[in-house]
Order: sequence, then structure tokens, then C-alpha cells
Amino acid sequence: MAKILITSGPTRQYLDPVRYLTNASSGRMGAALAQAALDLGHQVVVVSGPVSVTYPAAAEVIDVLTTQEMLEVAHGEFQQCDGAIGAAAPCDYQPQQVETEKISKTGKPLQLNLVETPDVVATLGERKRSDQWVVGFALETQDRHFRAIVKLEKKHCDLMVSNGPEAIDSAENQVDLIDAEGQLLEQISGSKLDVARGILKVIDARLIR
Repeated sequence: MAKILITSGPTRQYLDPVRYLTNASSGRMGAALAQAALDLGHQVVVVSGPVSVTYPAAAEVIDVLTTQEMLEVAHGEFQQCDGAIGAAAPCDYQPQQVETEKISKTGKPLQLNLVETPDVVATLGERKRSDQWVVGFALETQDRHFRAIVKLEKKHCDLMVSNGPEAIDSAENQVDLIDAEGQLLEQISGSKLDVARGILKVIDARLIR
């Protein structure tokens, strides 16, 4: 059986000591993937941003806060894993400057200068060994299939799971599973656990040696 790394949940990028950028990712998909992998007999390491969801007790869970922390921990853990599933929704932007004191109201507009954070899945995909695999998630609001294929190639993924914004903080999901050649393999819908089981079934058949 395989040892699988799963990234899950959101990350936070602080503007000042009390305010931060984030998103509404709940970690439910990551928890469902962890359970589905465990049910198949795999070992699971979850690298998770701040969530209220409970991960399976049999999974090793490492908590992180920022996108950079998620990247550093995931990259370190990936060295001992057979594959990775990037189900997290890391914050894509961070402030160019983090204020050391709370930003006070001035009655005027506040301008934020944002820069991109590192891409966790792309880094894992670029650095994977020949005996490792990476599955990514692409959440898009338009041109979903096309954008998922672009991300699949850019991030060096072996499979890409495409879904929409309705998946965020929902108990259910509807996904398209796309292979490395950009072909649609399956469409899976239902509870996030049912979707996770469908995804793991394909990973077991196509990627796990």
C-alpha cells in the first residue's frame, strides 16, 4: 500500500497582527480523501490549514497557518510519500508588507499591495521523483475544463480534479477527473466521502504501483 500526503483546508496571510486574507475552504474534502485512503489500507499524512473539521484519527495531521508553511511542511513530508493529493485551497496572495501594529481607520480608502504566494502543488509536481505522483484540484468559475488542463500541465500533475465554487464549505461535491493527457476520465458527484472514494479508486488503478 501507499503512503499518501494530502493538503487540506485554507491558509491565512496576515495584513497586521489581527487581520488576514483567507477563503471559506472547510477541509471537508481533505478529510473525506483521508478517510477514503485509509479505508483502502493506505497511510495518510494530512497537512492542514486552520479548519474546524475533524480528520480521521488514523491519519497523521500536521497543522500549518500560512501558504509558505504549508509548502515547507508538505515538501518535507512528500519526500517519504508515494504520492500527494493537493486538496487544500492555499491563499494565492499575500500583502507585500505586513504591518507590525493593527491598521487603524483613517476615514480614507486603504490600498493593499499584494504579491503571489508560492504554489504548493506546482512545487510538489515539479520536484516529484519518477516513482511519485501528484493529483491536483482546480476550482474555477468559468472555462473549467480548459483551465483545469492548463493547471494540470503547469503544475506537472498526473491527474486533475476539476470542481466549482459550490464545493466550498459544502457537504457535497461534483467533480470532473482529468488525466495527464487532458482527457475526461470520470464525472463523480455526491457526498464528499463518495466523491473521495471515486477519486481514490482511480488513483489506485492508475497511479499506485
